Amino acid sequence: MKPQADKIAGGEAFAGVTVDLVIPALNEESNIPRLMDALPRPLLRHIIVADNGSTDRTAELARAGGAQVVCEKQRGYGAACQAALGWIDRHAPDPLIVAFLDADLADDPSQLHRLLRPIMEGGADLVIGSRSRLTSPGAMTLTQRVGNAFACLLLRIATGARFSDLGPMRAIRTTSLRELSMTDRTWGWTIEMQYKAARKRLRFVEIDVPYRRRHSGSSKISGTLVGAARAGSRILLTIGQLWWRDRVRPKR
Repeated sequence: MKPQADKIAGGEAFAGVTVDLVIPALNEESNIPRLMDALPRPLLRHIIVADNGSTDRTAELARAGGAQVVCEKQRGYGAACQAALGWIDRHAPDPLIVAFLDADLADDPSQLHRLLRPIMEGGADLVIGSRSRLTSPGAMTLTQRVGNAFACLLLRIATGARFSDLGPMRAIRTTSLRELSMTDRTWGWTIEMQYKAARKRLRFVEIDVPYRRRHSGSSKISGTLVGAARAGSRILLTIGQLWWRDRVRPKR
């Protein structure tokens, strides 16, 4: 049976809303087919997989699953996201919403509709899928939990905004995303978005979402001590740089 384009879980209507989904991916061939099957297709206009220099069949399998694939050889989470956004820019008209989802199936794609609704109803510009309450045992290491909490504390000190997570599953109004002028090409991407959203007083909402162990393969962050250290240091450096730029920027 052909899915109805205006229906999602629970019979909620999303008629006329355009959503493009960005999926950064690096060597995720073991996850991509299952991810493509799990996506709520009726909600999505375009699925853009940003292949970040994979050496396996990630790009091939994503295309086979119906995704648009852009290749960004420069390694970096932000670089991959920027490449996908560049594809969206070249394929007018703009969607109402851009959503982001990792390729590892740790976040449940069926939860995407819950992140879209606050934007559709006009109550938010940015929605973060917060993992802090519903993380399955073993899905996040202690280092990740502590680092995440510390980063959120620094965000609160720097901006006054209360975030509980830097969760990768998120949705943002396209006009708001453009207003943020994102520049980070590393693991600082998510925190740059939240910092700038808070400073620009965008309306943001956090929604608790389940978070589980990745379906297959190893994490690029928590999979190794070096990866975790690099990602953590980059996140902290990003907060410091953004805060300092705000401090020294001439007042108009």
